[in-house]
Amino acid sequence: MSLKTVDTKKAPGAVGPYSQAIAFERFCFTSGQLPINPETGELISDDIEKATEQSIKNVEAILNEAGFTLEDVVKTTIFVKDMKDFSKVNGVYEKYFSSHKPARSCVEVSTLPKNGLIEIEAIAYK
Repeated sequence: MSLKTVDTKKAPGAVGPYSQAIAFERFCFTSGQLPINPETGELISDDIEKATEQSIKNVEAILNEAGFTLEDVVKTTIFVKDMKDFSKVNGVYEKYFSSHKPARSCVEVSTLPKNGLIEIEAIAYK
């Protein structure tokens, strides 16, 4: 069994004692990704659509580092600060998962790290 910690500069570093992802055999489990631009370290906190896009790009960068793609994603979990943003999140999400639709959960939470608007995690399988 091969357990690999995934680390890439193309996504923001962990803001706590955890890794960006763990790849195990044919699976990759990402940690939740806030909408932080990895080049600037800036959190997108004023636009849910831009924030959703950045969170997905961060998940994608981590998956790519581990040898996976968004097409390999079998499950996502989305945490949103305000469920009123659900349709806007879906609009962006559908750009990345149009023909391939993984299982998904979406829940509203009272607070996210750094007071983010959204956090997305994924499980991929090859």
